[in-house]
Amino acid sequence: MKILVINCGSSSLKFQLIDSDSEAVICKGLCERIGIDGSQIVYTPEGKDKITKVSPMPDHNRAIELVIEALTNSENGVVKLSEIGAVGHRIVHGGEKFTKSVVINEEVMKAIEDVSDLAPLHNPANLIGIRACQKAMPGVPMVAVFDTAFHQTMPEEAYLYGLPYSYYEKYGIRRYGFHGTSHSYVSKRAAKILGKDASDLNIIVCHLGNGASVSAVKGGKCIDTSMGLTPLEGLIMGTRTGDIDPSVVEFIMKKENSSVADVTNLLNKKSGVFGLSNGLSSDFRDLEDGYVKGDAGAKRAVDAFAYRVLKYIGSYSAALGSVDAICFTAGVGENSSFVRKLICDRLSFIGGKLDEEANDVHGKERIISASDSKVTLMVVPTNEELAIARDTAALV
Repeated sequence: MKILVINCGSSSLKFQLIDSDSEAVICKGLCERIGIDGSQIVYTPEGKDKITKVSPMPDHNRAIELVIEALTNSENGVVKLSEIGAVGHRIVHGGEKFTKSVVINEEVMKAIEDVSDLAPLHNPANLIGIRACQKAMPGVPMVAVFDTAFHQTMPEEAYLYGLPYSYYEKYGIRRYGFHGTSHSYVSKRAAKILGKDASDLNIIVCHLGNGASVSAVKGGKCIDTSMGLTPLEGLIMGTRTGDIDPSVVEFIMKKENSSVADVTNLLNKKSGVFGLSNGLSSDFRDLEDGYVKGDAGAKRAVDAFAYRVLKYIGSYSAALGSVDAICFTAGVGENSSFVRKLICDRLSFIGGKLDEEANDVHGKERIISASDSKVTLMVVPTNEELAIARDTAALV
């Protein structure tokens, strides 16, 4: 079966066409600047060069039309529309209702809409993408795959905040966690690489990129994760603060005469390693280069980031009781041997020891721990699109 995987953002749309039998990527691409001047679609058919087409995209409906046109056109197309057997949609927030992927119907769409206030930048865009696909491909089954679903196995002691319990009962204020599709895929893939059953392993997954999170996976189930009600909690990230004292918000508002919206924007878009580096960059490649050259801001930012990852590994080691493997994934986790070394060189407290030669790897699966390491350290590239396609195929 050929499955179209859709990942809608507020002004972007990522897509892949995957053969569920061979799990090969037939075509992949990105629609950029939807609803903004200068919009374009960039896509790469299997075995061909990247193709860019500049075209107005006033909304996601037009973006979906361009995706279908790219996939089916006579010159560079890779499929007939009738050959697309299903569509898998990445949905950021499923609240507590969804603990696994589901076939989309009106009830599901209503439930996604009901928790949109928990992900106001994402869920509405996800719904627009679903409706656009339904319009363009009537009758084709569609599946919702939730970022939050994998973390719904967390126990109450892990997901509750120290707030009056009534706020959880009334508004669902709790820790949900994100990047769940990635954490699920990587933990399962790590078990296969190790030749063991996931139910027998305790794994810490470090999804390190511009958005970053850590999860503790015990016996194949998530028992804790670093992100919270929103993706702002947890690690220091590209432009997000991660964990801070909540009183900082009021303090900045008074000192800067700022509004809640101003400070929320500051915490989400102007902080993290970008803020710590004095605005040098939110891209870890730039920061790593600056670190090596002796830039104080770059060093401050990267050191703080690595230290936060280390702290979460430490706390999740305690939560798990023992650790069999630590997996590094996503943009930084997969590609920065420099950042991995900063973290792994301080894992002696759980018997972790890095093999520096093995650590010289970028974007490939590899065990990077020394032969005498008590914990297996691994690079496991994530593949959220494949995970979405697998769930979609299984349900359809």
